[in-house]
Amino acid sequence: MSAIEHIPEFENDVPPGENRGLLRFLTCGSVDDGKSTLIGRLLYDTKAILADTLHAIEKTSARRGLTAADLSLLTDGLQAEREQGITIDVAYRYFTTGRRKYIIADAPGHEQYTRNMVTAASTADLAIILVDARRGVLPQTKRHSKLAHMMGIEHLVVAVNKMDLVGYDEATFRNIEAEYLHFATRAGITDIPSVTVVPLSAVNGDMVVERGERLGWYEGPTLLEILESAPVAHAEHAEPFRFPVQYVCRPQQSTDPKLHDYRGYMGRIESGEIAVGDDVTILPAGRTTRVEAIHLGCQLFERAVAGQSVTLLLEDEIDISRGDLIVAGKVSHGGTPRIATELRADLCWLSETPLDPRRTYLVRHTTRTVKAKLAAVHHRFDIHTLERQQAAQLGVNDIAEVSFRLAAPLAVDAYERNRATGAFIVIDETTNNTVGAGMVV
Repeated sequence: MSAIEHIPEFENDVPPGENRGLLRFLTCGSVDDGKSTLIGRLLYDTKAILADTLHAIEKTSARRGLTAADLSLLTDGLQAEREQGITIDVAYRYFTTGRRKYIIADAPGHEQYTRNMVTAASTADLAIILVDARRGVLPQTKRHSKLAHMMGIEHLVVAVNKMDLVGYDEATFRNIEAEYLHFATRAGITDIPSVTVVPLSAVNGDMVVERGERLGWYEGPTLLEILESAPVAHAEHAEPFRFPVQYVCRPQQSTDPKLHDYRGYMGRIESGEIAVGDDVTILPAGRTTRVEAIHLGCQLFERAVAGQSVTLLLEDEIDISRGDLIVAGKVSHGGTPRIATELRADLCWLSETPLDPRRTYLVRHTTRTVKAKLAAVHHRFDIHTLERQQAAQLGVNDIAEVSFRLAAPLAVDAYERNRATGAFIVIDETTNNTVGAGMVV
């Protein structure tokens, strides 16, 4: 086993039977590294496949002339994917073991589908970066690793797959391990809690759920043991309360006199928690008030937490609309988002049309959308040389640090502090296509 920060003995981390909660993770890397097959192996070996599903996969595999079930079909659900043999969209699958529930995102490997990988990474707690043991570390391996790091994923597992095709050779694995860790150090990825490298064969199941008998020289944990013991991202510290307003509810047509002056602010709590009586600040205006009531459906609650969609009632009548951000505490307290009219961020450009400093784009941040223009490209990250380079414009899949001038202020956090209020997307206002994904620095 190799890790930037040593992962403790997995068998002793969690008491038997203890539920570790939900873990969201994605598989990514270069095309044909075996991502879909790996997920299929996880589902198959953890008994998460229904009998009729397995039967359908066996029939499809037989029609293709295969002697064994093609487990990649469990995630390649689109007909176009089956015909081409590639994953072109993010496929989500769910499974559970005795200790944990999982949501898996299978991201496509082709460069032109990098935007799908960014989508999957935005909610992931852990990323599995697959490497083909025959081909080693490729540019797309580096790109996906850098993007996973930029997207705030704190735990990377580098799965050196297809060890069966190199005779389970330890020297091959050690060379890939050393090359990847050298890249990770130079790319600044080693500042996250852990980077773990594990050899495996998704086709045969070695070191996925069971250890198998052909990788005896590897003494580290299996992939499933890593997943079972991995902490949920950002679970080690409490995040501040962030509530982007999606809708202002005013049922003025109601005949109930109690609802005549009703004004509720509806949305999803992105982080933190809130309770009746807590002080809150409405941004960007900076007005302060208290929470009078919390509605969840037709029920009243004293407290609400991240992930819940609720309606907040406030003590004072304040002009609040969609796109405003409600945060805990008073504006004078530390920890409130900054009000920005210029946004400096790490940006992944997703469009084949280059970023044009002469054009106006839309920046969508939480529930607010504002017009924006490129102010500067500070530097572009070269995935091949790992150097920061000067650049006049950005092309598809380029990663850079940029600044945007905003037509209206946004209340933002640094992405490393809060993923919900530190992220935004860039939209082409002509086509309405998403052309970029940014993380506030």
